[in-house]
Amino acid sequence: MQNRIMITGAGSGLGRELALRWAREGSQLALADVNEAGLAETLRLVREAGGDGFTQRCDVRDYSQLTALAQACEERLGGIDVAINNAGVASGGFFNELSLEDWDWQIAINLMGVVKGCKAFLPLLQKSHGKIINIASMAALMQGPAMSNYNVAKAGVVALSESLLIELKPENVAVHVVCPSFFQTNLLDSFRGPTPEMKQQVGKLLEGSPISAADIAGYIYDEVAKGEFMILPHEQGRVAWAIKRQNPQIIYDEMTVMCEKMRAKLGAS
Repeated sequence: MQNRIMITGAGSGLGRELALRWAREGSQLALADVNEAGLAETLRLVREAGGDGFTQRCDVRDYSQLTALAQACEERLGGIDVAINNAGVASGGFFNELSLEDWDWQIAINLMGVVKGCKAFLPLLQKSHGKIINIASMAALMQGPAMSNYNVAKAGVVALSESLLIELKPENVAVHVVCPSFFQTNLLDSFRGPTPEMKQQVGKLLEGSPISAADIAGYIYDEVAKGEFMILPHEQGRVAWAIKRQNPQIIYDEMTVMCEKMRAKLGAS
């Protein structure tokens, strides 16, 4: 039974909801985040839901903190069965406005944080024939306007996951990648971008979503159990991805219109 779960970004949002979903199965959880108060609250909720585990502060930019977390999992849980690389930050802005520092920050957390998480936990997963679950985004597949650094980082997570799917199959380590669209979360707490108006626009998209982080977590749990590699929790996202694979130009045209509208709104505000 695969019931020892490690989750980065577990202090809030989707990370917390994933922890609660696995906790309902009686799982032991290693909860990591830079937000220690959030982690304490997640662990309290996990215990209420029927699970248990421990928390450890971890900045996914620092490989030594991830290897220390893996070591703690080995010492306290006897290993790990599922590693969920969920920690992430939001950013936005047109390419000509984004600084190279904005790029470095985004890639360091949203892409290299996942690379380092996979690297740190792979030895334990090879022993347990476990699973890697990487949280990407529909931005990886759709490349919406005014978020090029986020799009690139998340596309990298998909490419990494595809690479690992193939390489790790002979070792009986399963790999899954999740591409949610906008959903109700606190992702904006970490938002970084050149214009406050951009943050407001993204905020409206998040608030307008009918799907909660708990819904997404439940969908991920079920699809992982079925053995699905690419997990698209939103119906609209599944439709858009199907269209893009058949006729990408339709999506590019749609995104171009969206981009023009965004520029007009930002110009008017």
